[in-house]
Amino acid sequence: MMPETAEAVVLAETWFSPALNRAKRVNVLLPADHRDGRSYPVLFLLHGYGGDRGTWLRNTGLLRHAAALGLIVVLPESGRRWFINDHQGYRYEDYLVHELVPAVDRAFPAHGGRAGRGIAGFSMGGAAAVFQALRHPSVFAAAASLGGAFGAPLRAGDPYAAHRGEPGLLMPTVAGHERVWGVLGSATRLGYHPGELLDRYDRSLPVGLYVDVGADDYDRVLRMNRRMREALRERGIEHEYHERPGGHDWAYVAGALPPALEFVRRRLAPAAPETRP
Repeated sequence: MMPETAEAVVLAETWFSPALNRAKRVNVLLPADHRDGRSYPVLFLLHGYGGDRGTWLRNTGLLRHAAALGLIVVLPESGRRWFINDHQGYRYEDYLVHELVPAVDRAFPAHGGRAGRGIAGFSMGGAAAVFQALRHPSVFAAAASLGGAFGAPLRAGDPYAAHRGEPGLLMPTVAGHERVWGVLGSATRLGYHPGELLDRYDRSLPVGLYVDVGADDYDRVLRMNRRMREALRERGIEHEYHERPGGHDWAYVAGALPPALEFVRRRLAPAAPETRP
């Protein structure tokens, strides 16, 4: 159990993104003692479909948990766009990896290297976190997914049609999905195909991988997480996998988030005396 400590400090930042050609807002959680002359590891935490920079703060105990982590936690937003370079030309991967990462390093007492940088998320954000860590292992040393939608590049039609009347459904329609991914066989889908990403896994830059899913999640989500586990096992890629009670909702995330954060914290370099000028 993480010890109790003073609350993390929440800052709201706005930076212009050349990749997206617009100003983008981001919340940043800083350790309460962030002015103590140390540099801190950084976790980029990605929301699910339709979320924003406040989603994690509104729906979870992240602020309380972050206080004990000794991490800088960065909460970007993409709404109904994935954190990828998508079919319609929205370059959220370029924004996240090539703009936001260095902006955080410049503005805050961040570790500033891949050994001190992780990425995690829920649902859309969980799969995107793993995809980006696999695509950019020189940037991220750890990735954690909760209820990750790993099958998104392979989706055909609407596998959630029977659930459309349910309140709180967090899955896009066919039109919403294809705006991001294009049709089956598109270049975007091929670029993020989980099997292809794992086949190209750079073992010289190992990424700590954590995959967690609710045992009562949608059958499709549960199956795609189990397929990811098997794909990792078949390739001999080290990872940690869990199934725990819960569905595809924030009640599940409440139980899954603390151990995921602990995993990331263990995999990243700890806070250290500041060495940058």
